[in-house]
Amino acid sequence: MPTTPEKHLYEYAVVRYSPRVEREEFINVGLVMMCKRLRRIIVRIHLDENRIKAFFPDSDIDTLKAQLASFGEVAQTRHGYFGTLPVEERFRWLTAVRSACISTSRPHPGICSDIDETFARILTEQVL
Repeated sequence: MPTTPEKHLYEYAVVRYSPRVEREEFINVGLVMMCKRLRRIIVRIHLDENRIKAFFPDSDIDTLKAQLASFGEVAQTRHGYFGTLPVEERFRWLTAVRSACISTSRPHPGICSDIDETFARILTEQVL
């Protein structure tokens, strides 16, 4: 009798760059996904500099890169304050509502049998 692949509940949010928060215009620049059962957070940032400069010519790309790097640092750290938090609390911190040039969409839930495959599909659909 074949076995059914184990299903995993996950949540994801799209990372957005919005240089003029008051205009509510943004470009999707990354994805953060969390699976509590697997104790994993996956973050990938994709910064298309040409696209950003086309829409927002005054953007400071170096500062933006530094700000976006913090997503991966919070998600993957094993030491310091964030290293003491479980993955779901780190995910909540990353996806908290904020009115800043870097923000995320509301978290969206899903169920899948392969977290990495699902992450790649959503990243392609929403960011790349």
